[in-house]
Amino acid sequence: MSSSSLQYQDVKVGDALPELPIDLTVSLIVAGAVASQDYTPVHHDKAAAQSAGMQDVFMNILTTNGLVSRFVTDWAGIDARVTNVSIKLGTPNLPGDTMTLGGSVCEKDDGSATVLVEVTGKNAWGNHVTGTVRVALPTGA
Repeated sequence: MSSSSLQYQDVKVGDALPELPIDLTVSLIVAGAVASQDYTPVHHDKAAAQSAGMQDVFMNILTTNGLVSRFVTDWAGIDARVTNVSIKLGTPNLPGDTMTLGGSVCEKDDGSATVLVEVTGKNAWGNHVTGTVRVALPTGA
C-alpha cells in the first residue's frame, strides 16, 4: 500500500497496476456479505448455496466492488478519490480459490485530473469481475 498518492502527471495510459492476489475464504465471503448487509442465504449458508446449485457459499457483488476499489486505491494512494466504479460479475468466487486482481490505466482526463483503470479479477474458473474504476489523483499544484 502507498503511504502517499501518485501524482496525476506521473501516470501514463498503459501503466499496469501491481497484481493483487486475494485468498478466498469462508470468513472473507461471509464477513463481506454481513458488512454490506446482504443477508441472502447463499452468501453465508453452505446448505442454501448447495440448494442453489453451488458447492459452497459465494461472494456477493458488494464485496467484490469493495475489493476492486481497494485494489485501485492501494495503487493510487491515500490522496486519491474513487469517483466511479462500474463492474460486471462473471464466474463465482468460492472458498479455497484465489482471485487475482490486475489492471491498467486506459484513459486520462486532463480536465478533471482523473484516470480510468480497467480491472479484471480472475479465479480458477476464469474472470470473476471485469470493469473500470475512475479515480481522481492529486496534481501537485
